[in-house]
Amino acid sequence: MLAASAMVLFMTPGLAFFYGGLTRSKNVLSTVMQSFICIGIVAVLWVTVGYSLAFGPDQGLGLIGNFDYIGLKDVGVEGPGVPHLLFMSFQMMFAIITPALITGAFAERAKFGPFLLFIALWSLLVYVPVAHWVFATDGWLSPFASNPDTPDIGLNSLDFAGGLAIHVNAGVAALAAVFVFGKRKGYGTEPMEPHDITMVVLGTGILWFGWFGFNAGSAVGATGQAVYAFTNTNVAAAAAALTWALLSWQHNGKPSVVGAAAGAVAGLVAVTPASGYVQPMEALAIGIGAGVLCYFAVQFRARLRFDDSLDVVGVHGVGGVWGALATGLFATSEVSGIDFADGLFHGNPQQMWDQSVGIVVVGAFSFIVTFIILKVLDMTMGVRVSEDEEEIGLDITQHGERAYMSDEGGIPFEPGAILPAPPAIYND
Repeated sequence: MLAASAMVLFMTPGLAFFYGGLTRSKNVLSTVMQSFICIGIVAVLWVTVGYSLAFGPDQGLGLIGNFDYIGLKDVGVEGPGVPHLLFMSFQMMFAIITPALITGAFAERAKFGPFLLFIALWSLLVYVPVAHWVFATDGWLSPFASNPDTPDIGLNSLDFAGGLAIHVNAGVAALAAVFVFGKRKGYGTEPMEPHDITMVVLGTGILWFGWFGFNAGSAVGATGQAVYAFTNTNVAAAAAALTWALLSWQHNGKPSVVGAAAGAVAGLVAVTPASGYVQPMEALAIGIGAGVLCYFAVQFRARLRFDDSLDVVGVHGVGGVWGALATGLFATSEVSGIDFADGLFHGNPQQMWDQSVGIVVVGAFSFIVTFIILKVLDMTMGVRVSEDEEEIGLDITQHGERAYMSDEGGIPFEPGAILPAPPAIYND
């Protein structure tokens, strides 16, 4: 669990590379910083109040925890099994990466100050309640609800590692953000190609590696279910990467490197809720389905000229929905060892209803609250940079730094040119 927690934390810098490579060079530092700073903001919020509200004893109705664990009070290392403090740390890494996923939707146009406040508010007002509903044993969507005060509404939404709580949640929040931020200046009329595809592939590799901790670690122990989750993670990612690459090859005449990377992420997203509930061949089907559905979702978004900058909705939103539904199709108690964890294809049609309700409830809550948070911030502080700042680039206007020495206001390199001497700190 310690290793899994570290692997999940490593995913956030991986996401920063993935997103950073997809943007234009004048915005790469801004994009990287938006992911990276989530580690600072969310980690502080999580240990002070977030964990208690997400996993503290329920306040009633399965909606939110209480303040018993405020400031990590009574969260120690005593007792058998996984120490409470370690479980808290593992869940903290989930809480960190979830709002970071949203940042790809409004890349290249967000003010940094209001952005920081948005991440804090979204984490407390959206992620924390949804995490309680889905992950806490007394959450109202949890299949393991044991609190007698939780209403018995017959729900049993299976979400092994965060398809609902993380990917549907972040994907729908990204949709709300796109409506508030609007299109980038020049969108549809100027080229907005990824500036560094090598960086995208590096980020994908880091995400893929970290996802083994994300999914297998959610078994909370070295169990057979963890082995299934580990294996299914790789199978689904590989199938989706191959599927997306083949589709792009057929449609464009050449296989896309960015497409293969996006496909891998889509497969990882889709298998997240199912990884500890399905067989490897069913994970293969989930990966192929993710490759097809997310590919066409991105193509459809492009035709609509809907400026979700880095396709968070198409990959995480659509991939998360497909993964949650696929769990309702393929889940089997043979993998999980849990009597009620069977899907439609294993004799339990009710599971599809449970999964669908979970998707609708989480999606509606996330969209509405995210939209309200951003609209209030926009009316009071303004969430978007000016057109001039957007033209110059957010690296310079928001951070006063530049990623590359280039002809975009930097020092151009020409063969034979004499470059300035390095700073004194590097001299002998």
